[in-house]
Amino acid sequence: MKRQQQMTLMSSWMKKKKGDSTDEVELLQNREGEIGKSSSSTTLQRTDEVKLLKDREGETGRSSSELQVRQGTGASKEVQVGRQDAEPNHANPKLIAVQQLTNKTLRFQEKWYREFPWLHYSSGVNGILCFFCAQAFGHEKSNLAKNADPTFVKTGFRNWKKATQKFAEHVQSNAHKVAVTTHCQKTKPVDVQLSSAKAAQQQESRRCLLKIAGSVQLLARQGAALRGHEAEEGNLNQLLKVRCEDDPGLEKWLSTRKHDYTSPKIQNEILNLFANSIIREIISSIHMLPLLQYSIIIDGTQDIEGTEQEAICVRYVDHDLVPHEVFLGFYEVSCTTGENLAKVATDVLLRLNLPLSGLRGQTYDGAANMSGNRKGAQARIREMQPLALFVHCGAHCANLVTQAACTASSLTSDALDWVHKLGCLYKMSGKYKTKFVNIAAAASGTVSNLQPLCQTRWTTRTPTIWSVLRQYESVLLSLEDMAQTDASNTGVTARGLLERFGKGTTVLGLMMATEVIQELECLNCTLQKRTETVSGMISAADCVRTTLRAKRTEEKFQEIYSHATEMITKLNIEPITMPHIRRPPKRFIGNVTTALTPTTPEEHYRADFFKVLDTVDIQLKERFDQGSLKTLTKLEEALLTGDVDTAVVDQYPELNERSLKVQLNMFKLQYSYTTTSEAATILRKQLPEVRGLFNQIEALVRLLMVVPTASAEAERSFSALRRLKTWLRSTMLQIRINNVAVCHIHKEMLDKVSKENICQEFIMANDYRKHVFGSYM
Repeated sequence: MKRQQQMTLMSSWMKKKKGDSTDEVELLQNREGEIGKSSSSTTLQRTDEVKLLKDREGETGRSSSELQVRQGTGASKEVQVGRQDAEPNHANPKLIAVQQLTNKTLRFQEKWYREFPWLHYSSGVNGILCFFCAQAFGHEKSNLAKNADPTFVKTGFRNWKKATQKFAEHVQSNAHKVAVTTHCQKTKPVDVQLSSAKAAQQQESRRCLLKIAGSVQLLARQGAALRGHEAEEGNLNQLLKVRCEDDPGLEKWLSTRKHDYTSPKIQNEILNLFANSIIREIISSIHMLPLLQYSIIIDGTQDIEGTEQEAICVRYVDHDLVPHEVFLGFYEVSCTTGENLAKVATDVLLRLNLPLSGLRGQTYDGAANMSGNRKGAQARIREMQPLALFVHCGAHCANLVTQAACTASSLTSDALDWVHKLGCLYKMSGKYKTKFVNIAAAASGTVSNLQPLCQTRWTTRTPTIWSVLRQYESVLLSLEDMAQTDASNTGVTARGLLERFGKGTTVLGLMMATEVIQELECLNCTLQKRTETVSGMISAADCVRTTLRAKRTEEKFQEIYSHATEMITKLNIEPITMPHIRRPPKRFIGNVTTALTPTTPEEHYRADFFKVLDTVDIQLKERFDQGSLKTLTKLEEALLTGDVDTAVVDQYPELNERSLKVQLNMFKLQYSYTTTSEAATILRKQLPEVRGLFNQIEALVRLLMVVPTASAEAERSFSALRRLKTWLRSTMLQIRINNVAVCHIHKEMLDKVSKENICQEFIMANDYRKHVFGSYM
C-alpha cells in the first residue's frame, strides 16, 4: 500500500513539473487523505477548521473560549493575509462595507463568523477573504493557485446578497480543501508527521490525562480529600484504581507515569487550573455587563488551625436584572486591623481586574475593624471610592436586636439559659438522652431532640424552645428520674434543672421569648437571601416593627398569661408567683407613702413583656437607620415618584439628571409600579428596542439592586471551609484550600468547565509535556 502511494506521489510530481494543474489537485487531495481528512462532508470540514483555528489561538497563548468577534486592520495590500497570521480577523461588522441595492442596504452578518470561521476581513481590499486560501495561494503562481477563486484570495468578497451561497460553494471547492490541508500540515510538529506511532502514543497519553483531570474534578466537587496518610491510600489513587478495572490502557499508562502526573504538585496545579477557570468566568460575566457595577462582601473566621481566613465575595446584577452573590476565595491575613483588611480587599480587586471605579457597595458585620467610621475597613475603602456605600449586614442587625430583646428581661433571659443547659445535658449525657427518648416516645410516639442554644445566632432558637414546650412533661419526668438514680455531677445538674423547670415562671418566660423571637427569625431568614435589596430590607424591618408594636397590648399579654397558666395547671408545677420586690428607700420616692408597685404576678410580668417589646422597637429603628441607606432611599424615591435629587444623582457618573427625568416621565406614564423589584420586572420583560429607551432607569435600578443587604454569602463559605479543612486535613496549604473551596462551592460552574481546555492549558506549561501529550486541538 505504501509502495502504491509512493508511486502515485511520484507520478503526480512528474505531472506537476509539466504544468498539469488537474493532477496537482489530485496530488494535494492524496496528501489530504494521508492525514485522515474527509473532503466529502461540509460539516466535518467546518469542524476541522474550527479546531484548527482554536489550535492556532492556543499557540499564541489565548484560550479557545476567546474565539469571538475581533477587530483588526488586516495585513499587506498585496496578499491581504500574512503567512504568520495566528487567526482570521473577525472584525466588527459595522466596519465592513455595505452593499447598496435599489430598495435596500445589505450588511455583513456577525453570525457568518460562527458558521464559516475561515472568514477574514482585510482592510486593504475592504472585503472578506478566505484565511486559508489567502495564506496558501497569496504568493504562489502555480496552476493550482490560478484555479483558486481570486475573490477569496486577493480581491475580496462584498456581495452580501449571495453571501451564504458563495461561502458554502467555496467550502466545497478543491482549492479550499487543499489550502486547509496544507495549513494543517504546516502546524503539526515534525515528529508527529514522521512518526504515526508517536502520534498514537500522544493520543493515549492525552486520554489518560483526561481521566486524571476528571478524577481530580470529581473529588474537588464533592469536597473529598485527594491525598491520604500514605500516598497509595489517597482517594485519587484509589479512584484511579477503580477506573483502571475497566480501562487496561489507563492501568498500563499509569504503571510508567503515575508518579509524574498524580503527585501532590500536579494535583495542586490541576486544581489551580480548575479554580482559575471558574474565577475567570465570574469576572468575565461582570465585565460583560452594560455597566460595570459591583459590591464586595467580606467576613472573617478562623480555620481548624486558628489561622484567620477572610472570605471575599462580590455581588453584581446580570443582564436580566437578577442579583448574584458569588464567592471569590479565602485569603489569609496577618492582622485584622481595618487598614490591613482594606489593603487585602483592594489588592484582590486589583488582581482580578475589578476597578474601584465600579465599586458601589460594601457589606460587613458590625465589628469595629470593619464598620468603624474612622479606621474601619469600610472607611478606608470609602476614602478611595466615596460611592462604595457601607451597609451593616441586615442579618447581623436582626440578631443583635433579638439579643437585646431577650436580655432586656431577667424572666426571658433566665428561661433561655435553662433551656441551653438542658440541651447541653442532653448532648453530653448518653444516659439522660436515653431516658428522655424512652419517656417521650412512650408519651407521644414522636421525639424531638433537645439542642443547646447557639450563643451567637439568637434568631435560630425558636425550634429549640418549641421542642421543650411541646415535650415539657417528658422533660420533667426524665429530669426527675435522672436526679433520683444518678449520684454523679450529671445527677446534680439534673436536680438543679428540675427545680428550675418546675417553676411556672420558666414556662411564662419561654412563651414571652417565643412571641418576640419568631418574628425576628423570619426577618433574619428573609435578609439572608441573595436576591434581597436594600429597599426590601428596610420594608421588611418596618413590617416586623409594626407587627411587634401591635402585640404591645394588655389583651395580647392576657392571652399569653392564660396559655401559660393552663399549661402550668396541666403539668401540676409551681404556679407563677411574684418575685420579692425590695421597697425603695425613702430618699428615692420622697414623701409618697406607698410605692407604685404591682400587686399581682400578671401586672408584674406584663411590665416585663412591654419592656421587651419596647427594646425591640428601639433597636429596629436604630439598627436599620443607617447613614448610607439614606442615599439609596433618595435614589429609590426618584425611581418611584419621579422627583430627582440633583445632589445625589450627580455623584454617580452613570446617571444623567436630564435624561433620567425624561425617561422617568415616560416610564411612569406607561407602567405602574411601587417597588424597585417591580420596576426591574417591567424592564426585564420589555423588548430590547423598548428597553433601550430607558437606559438611565435601568442604570438606576441596577444601582439600587447591586448593594448587598447581608454578608450571608461569606458565612456560607465558612461552612464549606469547615467541611474541607478538618483535623485530618489541617496541613493543607493556603493555595490548595482556596482552590478546593472555589471548586467545591461553585459546583455547577465546575461541571461546565471543559476538561479538554484544562488539560490543554496544563500541557502548554512546558515543552516536555508538549512532547509527551501533543495537543488536544
